[in-house]
Amino acid sequence: MFSMNKALCAIVLIAVIGFAGIFLTFNVNTPPTPDAVFINDAVMNFTQNESIDYLTEELNQVFEDMDSARNNRDRNLQIFLYIFIGAVVLAGAGLYIYCERNILKPFRKLQSFAKRIAAGNLDVPLEMDRNNLFGAFTESFDLMREELNKARENELKADRSKKELVASLSHDIKTPVASIKAVTELMLVTVKDEREKKHLETISVKAEQINSLITNMFHATLEELHELNVNVAEIHSTLIPDLIKSADYLNRVGDFTVPSCIVLADPLRLQQIFDNIIGNSYKYAGTDIQIRAAFDEDERFVVIDIMDFGSGVPQEELPFLAGKFYRGKNSTAKSGYGLGLYISKYLMEQMSGELKFVNRADGFTVKIMLRLA
Repeated sequence: MFSMNKALCAIVLIAVIGFAGIFLTFNVNTPPTPDAVFINDAVMNFTQNESIDYLTEELNQVFEDMDSARNNRDRNLQIFLYIFIGAVVLAGAGLYIYCERNILKPFRKLQSFAKRIAAGNLDVPLEMDRNNLFGAFTESFDLMREELNKARENELKADRSKKELVASLSHDIKTPVASIKAVTELMLVTVKDEREKKHLETISVKAEQINSLITNMFHATLEELHELNVNVAEIHSTLIPDLIKSADYLNRVGDFTVPSCIVLADPLRLQQIFDNIIGNSYKYAGTDIQIRAAFDEDERFVVIDIMDFGSGVPQEELPFLAGKFYRGKNSTAKSGYGLGLYISKYLMEQMSGELKFVNRADGFTVKIMLRLA
């Protein structure tokens, strides 16, 4: 591909050749002129008839030669001008094609690229041709796009991390607040002093207020976040009893054992699941809790049954229990937003596990199915 300097040199060379050709055409093909000495001698002797006839003949011949030379010169000049104009046109067309390909087209690409950047599309790279005049220029623009894209991704990650932190903290704070409420209610039953009773009632009201505020904050953050981050790892099943005991702050869970195995889970999210399910059992059943753990028939999961002995859930409501914001008929007088089981099901799915609900004749069972590693 010719450079811009080479194209300009070619055009200048064509112009020089053209002017030189015109100059040579006019000088080489100049028509002959009559001999002045000859004409003077003939005029001096014009009385002689022979001289007049000879002069006339010679003059006619000279004029004929002049006309012939002039015609030849005009014809050669016309041919040269046609060739020269054709060469100039071809050179101009070549220069236009060169400018279109190497100057105008790259600028149009830059214009389209700038529109995409302004619209927020930072994923499509700028096509570059390092051989044209603006190769390094366009490369700089694409480097700018990559840096902007990295900056946006980092901003989104930081914003997401903040929302995940708020969602996680707001949900985890609910457990100690629920413990404060439970202990306060227990003390209200046993306390005799009226002053102490009023203080305990104030603590209970404030604890409920904190619980409502935290739930609202969690609800708003979850709506913006759409999902919670889950870091799945291989953990030993001996960690599971500790997580369950941490969730059982009222000590209603009886003795149980978990088969020794390796499961795929996120301990932090698994703790949230146990908090939700055992907390629901406290709220809606209010009975002792029995836990049974065993492998499923295909030995793909270890199944942890969390069983209470309350009135259970109407059969027609079972398919909707894990729905977002869904609350059953027996939850009318209970506080909540219908997010606990929804979050628990989502977290289990992210850990390649399952969450199932079963009514029994003597109560209700939540099955936590953790996939074996």
